[in-house]
Amino acid sequence: MTAATVAADISAYLSELAAQRRVSPHTVSNYRRDLEKLLIAKGGIPFAGLQVHHIRRFVAQMHGRGLSGRSLARLLSAWRGFFAWLGERGRVEANPCDGIKAPKSARLLPKALSVDETARLLAPLDDDDPAQAARDLAMFELFYSSGLRLAELVALDCAALGAIAEEGEVRVLGKRDKARLVPVGGKAREALAAWAALRGELAGPDEKALFVGRRGRRISPRMVESRLTRRALLLGLPTHVHPHMLRHSFASHLLQSSGDLRAVQEMLGHASIASTQVYTHLDFQHLAKVYDSAHPRAKRRGPGAAGKNDGVN
Repeated sequence: MTAATVAADISAYLSELAAQRRVSPHTVSNYRRDLEKLLIAKGGIPFAGLQVHHIRRFVAQMHGRGLSGRSLARLLSAWRGFFAWLGERGRVEANPCDGIKAPKSARLLPKALSVDETARLLAPLDDDDPAQAARDLAMFELFYSSGLRLAELVALDCAALGAIAEEGEVRVLGKRDKARLVPVGGKAREALAAWAALRGELAGPDEKALFVGRRGRRISPRMVESRLTRRALLLGLPTHVHPHMLRHSFASHLLQSSGDLRAVQEMLGHASIASTQVYTHLDFQHLAKVYDSAHPRAKRRGPGAAGKNDGVN
């Protein structure tokens, strides 16, 4: 199999993922890099000659170079899918990735702002450009109000304003084009109405995007991140704030107040409740900190003990 044939096969596989399985461009890009790692690792061994022990060695080498368990799991998923695709076309007899699992790594909890920090972040902020200030507040209020992903927010069009104003909800397209309706709170609706009144100062005449940049076109994800980072710095927040942190804060605060894991799962658009359950750990950390600061016997616990179970079931 020539290098040109290998490259063509990889491109065909990734194109099929994007077209038939509706995999996001970001995931396709990651899979392409993962398959390039496979090409480097295998050297001169043809795909049909790769066996389980080869794949185990490749994974062990990459783990030894510092690749995390999560990254290795994605890498194995990309490799496994590609070999399955080759097998369907008679290029390989067996999938050398079958039965191989990535080494486990500690699961990092998502970082969330406290309620007070969120209130500070969403306080009015003087800006040289009132239209940009109104846009930024509307975006960030909507992030926190509805738990949107960054891609979902920038994809919104002006047509969404009607349902937000009349029904108090917004329809978004999540991963793999799965639609969901999420509520929009009063503060976010007020901020969106203020932005709608000033949007014409920035938007191009035929632009349908709800949020636009200074050039009048749909705002880019990078610009949203930049504006949020700038806002957090101006307001003196002690941590780096990014758009997904507002989504984490939405989920954590809602779960703390309601305890309804299923409802939070639906609003976040998680396919599996296991993805949502991570916020129960954030909730326990919050409760543990309250305990440590308020309970008269809490001082018996050692420094840094907040969030540990202490063996209590």
